[in-house]
Amino acid sequence: MTEKMQDPSLFSRASCCCLFSLLTLLATTHLAVSAKTMDIISLTCEKCSRESPVLNYTFCSVSLQAVPVSHFTNLQGLGIISMELALVNATTTISSIEKMVSNGSLDPFQLDCLRDCLVLYLDASKTLVDAIGAFMVGRYGVANMQVSAAMEAATTCEDGFEEREEVCPLTMENYDLFQLCDIARCIIRFLSLNIPS
Repeated sequence: MTEKMQDPSLFSRASCCCLFSLLTLLATTHLAVSAKTMDIISLTCEKCSRESPVLNYTFCSVSLQAVPVSHFTNLQGLGIISMELALVNATTTISSIEKMVSNGSLDPFQLDCLRDCLVLYLDASKTLVDAIGAFMVGRYGVANMQVSAAMEAATTCEDGFEEREEVCPLTMENYDLFQLCDIARCIIRFLSLNIPS
């Protein structure tokens, strides 16, 4: 597969989306921390890990707690945070892949796999930006489909290396993207079904 050049507009769109999302999160932030708000992360991760056979409770809890504003937000805020974390993962992985590709020490099969992963992660980044936009206007069905598509990028990237039983150098990144997208999908589902947090 031919290597695609990185779309420079991706980062400006992603930056605008992140800034807009942050402003929205700050607008929904509670000034007083109640017991319910303090527990929202653990309650959400507990429910999501029960709903999904692959979602890791500890990963969910640690990831969401790492973002300070998550302790002062609601379920919608956690949804945005999980998608933002997935977007950060995807853009960071794009940089890692580009470094590996330019390294020159890979065999042709590994190089092809990484180039495929680069295309997948570029697409996932764009899709996550769109998902955040859809989520913020309450289009949960659209957001869910887009997050699911981004989640598939991680699986497809991993599968490419397994064709020849090669060790994928992006296994951790793929795992993180998959888990973060699964958290987002779970939250989207709760919101679309009006399940209280």
